Amino acid sequence: MVLVAGLMLGAIGPANAQATPAAPQGVTVSSPSTAAPAVATPAMPAAVDPLLALDGGPAVLPVDHIGQPTDKYIGVQTQVTPTGRRAAWMHNDILVPVITVITIFVLLLLMWVVYRYRRAANPVASKTSHNTLIEVIWTLAPVIILVVIAVPSIGLLQAQYKPAPSNAITLKAIGNQWYWSYQYPDNGGFEITSNMLKEAALAAPGERARTDADGPPLLATDNRIVLPVGVPIRLLTTSADVIHAWAMPAFWIKLDAIPGKINETSFTIEKPGVYFGQCSELCGARHGFMPITVAAVDKATFDKWVVAKGGTVKGAAPAATTVAPAAPAADAATANATAPANASAASDK
Repeated sequence: MVLVAGLMLGAIGPANAQATPAAPQGVTVSSPSTAAPAVATPAMPAAVDPLLALDGGPAVLPVDHIGQPTDKYIGVQTQVTPTGRRAAWMHNDILVPVITVITIFVLLLLMWVVYRYRRAANPVASKTSHNTLIEVIWTLAPVIILVVIAVPSIGLLQAQYKPAPSNAITLKAIGNQWYWSYQYPDNGGFEITSNMLKEAALAAPGERARTDADGPPLLATDNRIVLPVGVPIRLLTTSADVIHAWAMPAFWIKLDAIPGKINETSFTIEKPGVYFGQCSELCGARHGFMPITVAAVDKATFDKWVVAKGGTVKGAAPAATTVAPAAPAADAATANATAPANASAASDK
């Protein structure tokens, strides 16, 4: 009986040990540890609590048609930055109409020329070799079209490379063969490495495989970049080996990462969510396996994530320190006379 009772307790024990008490809605509590207290994330809907990223990132689920490719969809992705919305407007309201009008005009002109000057209707070819009016038109029309396009183009180019303001948060993206690593210089300089998640059929035993909560195939990563919404982001790119390119379609960004050089741009994310991109510069055999995943969250969630990663919050007041009151002159002289040599040397420093 004792043996049977022991076996039953042994079977029940591990199951109970794995079952952790339910956290309050929207709060994720880290595993018990004597080294650090539990860390809680801001409130999230109850439905997404079980789907927190395994890297300890905020619980943000991908949404169809937002921040990722969509099957059978024609057009640029929904833009979530001011520069992206401006670029999408220029693409949809200026470039596409101009291209459409020019294409239709040239097509109709070709059809008219083929019909009007065919051999049956015009057996004797014209010997006209010069027409001043036509030459003026075909010279001025392209110039006017280019000016119409150039004015918003120059403004858009300036917006894309406008220097980031002083309150911007810096993200440094480093391209490697074949993965991305990231540093947060303004938040203590901590670093994370981001690799593509494999499909379940390709993952090794014990290796984490991609799920729908992580994102689409070939775009989901094991460690997401976390960035705050509504705060300017200064993006720096470089490379440790060959030329890569950090491309995020929903932000309207494609910035080369070149060895020995730092490229810079800035953007501001307007909507929370998960956004996917990838390396868009042919960089080697596994070029197609360098995805980028950005989780955009509110500033409070971002700050808590930074602290959980061992970083510091930019602009936060330094921790208060307790300073001992100064000793009287006589006591100080006595203390200096009797202090150890190393303490005296430290005080000199």
